[in-house]
Amino acid sequence: MHSSVHTLYATPGSGNCFKPFLAFRQLGRAVRVVAVDVLAGEARSPAFLALNPVGGVPFLVTQDGTGISESNAMLWLIADGSPLMPADAQARAQSLQWMFFEQAKLEPCISPARFLGHIVPERGRGREAEIAAWRARGAEGLGLLEAHLRGRDFMLGERYGITDIAIFGYVHVADEAGIDLQPFPAIRAWIERVRRTPGFVPLSALCEGATPFAGAA
Repeated sequence: MHSSVHTLYATPGSGNCFKPFLAFRQLGRAVRVVAVDVLAGEARSPAFLALNPVGGVPFLVTQDGTGISESNAMLWLIADGSPLMPADAQARAQSLQWMFFEQAKLEPCISPARFLGHIVPERGRGREAEIAAWRARGAEGLGLLEAHLRGRDFMLGERYGITDIAIFGYVHVADEAGIDLQPFPAIRAWIERVRRTPGFVPLSALCEGATPFAGAA
C-alpha cells in the first residue's frame, strides 16, 4: 500500500509514540497519525495484528508501505540526511549506546510505573511493591543520565538530535511515574532546553486530529 505520507499508528500519551511524532514535526514533515486505543485492546485486535504482527504501538508505515516498529529505529529512518542525525560514525555509535540505555534502564521502569500509578491507577492496586521497585530502578537510571548531562547542553554535546528525542520521550514524564526529578538538576535543565528547540510540540499534541484506528482506511 503506497501513500503520499508516512502513517504513524500511536496511542495518546505514549512516550515511545511521541518520539517519531516529534521528529516529524521538528523536521517540518507531514505524517498521518492513526490513534490506536490500546486500553480497549485495539493493538491486539486481528485488524491491527494483520498490519503489525508484533502488536503494540508505535508502528510506522512508510510511503512505500514498509512497516517499522521500535520507536528508536523510526528516529533513524526519519532523521536520515537531516540535522537531527548524528554527524559521524562515533557520534552515531554514542547515539545508539544511549538509545539502548533508554530502552533497558529508563523506559522499562518509567513507563509501567507511570501507566499503573498514573494513567490507569485502578490496574495498579495490589502491585504497589512492583511499582515502587520500578521507581527505584528508574531513579538509578536517571542518576546515570544526570552525570552524563552535567556540562552538556544536549546528549551528544552542543547539538540537539535524535538521541535527545529518544531520551526525552519518557524522561520528561518521569514525575508522572512518581519519580521526583528535583535531585536531577542537569536533567531538568536539559528538559527545558529540549522544549525550546525549533518546532517542538508537547506530548499532548500527539493524537490531536488523529484518525481513529477503527475508522482508518
